[in-house]
Amino acid sequence: MNQQSGSAIRVPRSDDQPLWDIVFACYGRPAVLLAHRLGLFRFLAAKPATLAEICAELGIASRPAEAILAVNTSLGFVQYHDGRFALTALSEDYLLPGSPTYFGGYFDLIIDNYSVCSIEKLEKAARTDSPQVYEGNELFRAHEEQANLARYFTRAMHSISMAAALAWPSKFDLSGYRQMLDVGGGSGAHAIGATLHWPNLRATVFDLDGVCEVAREMVSAQGLEERIGVHAGDMWSDPFPAADIHFYSNIFHDWPPEKCRFLCEKSFKSLESGGLILVHEVLYNDDKTGPFPAAAYSMIMLGWTTGRQYSGRELSEMLVGAGFRDVGIKPTFGFMSVVSARKP
Repeated sequence: MNQQSGSAIRVPRSDDQPLWDIVFACYGRPAVLLAHRLGLFRFLAAKPATLAEICAELGIASRPAEAILAVNTSLGFVQYHDGRFALTALSEDYLLPGSPTYFGGYFDLIIDNYSVCSIEKLEKAARTDSPQVYEGNELFRAHEEQANLARYFTRAMHSISMAAALAWPSKFDLSGYRQMLDVGGGSGAHAIGATLHWPNLRATVFDLDGVCEVAREMVSAQGLEERIGVHAGDMWSDPFPAADIHFYSNIFHDWPPEKCRFLCEKSFKSLESGGLILVHEVLYNDDKTGPFPAAAYSMIMLGWTTGRQYSGRELSEMLVGAGFRDVGIKPTFGFMSVVSARKP
């Protein structure tokens, strides 16, 4: 005789893969940072290597080496063929120090400040609505007070900027413009990218004095000293140098909305009629329910700054509110987009 249970167990309506994705991300993806720290990519740049050769070079046993290599292979940073591991085009472009688009400086920044993405620190950031980097010291004030921090951070930002800097200038017709002001321009990556693509254009990197030292070095390394100038100043208190393009890359996301509106209004007043403003960011959708990269970037901002990611609509409204017209939103490279507008 069949008997039914007193209470039914509901069968899940979907499988549990999204939950495992979170668990695997916690342990799996740091294997890329670990491979970077151990020197795997630099070692494989010389020639493909066997597991035994990699173990000997990195000074680790086969069990951890297998796990690290499997993660990096599954993510496309390493390839395996005929018993040997080798770099892929992706890792050659982004994970070798000699590449102009080397991403490793940012990996170093993450590793050296890894506690900021801990549950403990992010919970504190969420409960206090305050950044947790540098033991709770304000990011940019710390950079003003400690030149070594400013230089390190600026070089890390350069490593995540150059690829996008070489891409976005091709998405716009800048042939009618003369002078770009890269506001908070850091290393000058975007000034370099813009002037390389548009020979008619000159640029000025506008940033704090300690940051400008790095910009001079980067500009000089490209032989662009005659076309890219460096102007030390504070974007909140000092006047902007003359320009007909104002460019902001990953600047607005560092600040709350009222500060972003201030920058929009300052640019509008500073630009001549017909001037162009370009705001380069990872954008939320209009409902701010995604996409995931923008949402995750907002979590980074939660730990590091008082800012957040914005939607294209939010940035457009800020620009229109300052007086700009002809607003456009254009995806440019990777997860990045540019919100553009003109001064009538």
